[in-house]
Amino acid sequence: MSEITAEQVAHLAHLARIDLSPEEIANLTADLGQIVDSVAKVTAVATPDVPATSHPMPLTNVYREDVVVPSLTVEQALSGAPARDGDKFRVPAILDEE
Repeated sequence: MSEITAEQVAHLAHLARIDLSPEEIANLTADLGQIVDSVAKVTAVATPDVPATSHPMPLTNVYREDVVVPSLTVEQALSGAPARDGDKFRVPAILDEE
């Protein structure tokens, strides 16, 4: 078991201005203890011959071919627009600019 105490958790909560109940302090003491113990286990097996990794499996990018396909006509795209200005959507101005 780690050396995290309830007094340390209460002190840290006080420094962070977090109001914790005695039950929350007890729960956090146990949780933080488990975290410290887990880190200690990983540190124990992380020898110089074990390379550091950020992911358990290698990441690769998956690309697809950029293929031109038919898309909507201007009329189809603007068919559901509440307002339009020629071939464009008309939207309310959000700035006092032209």
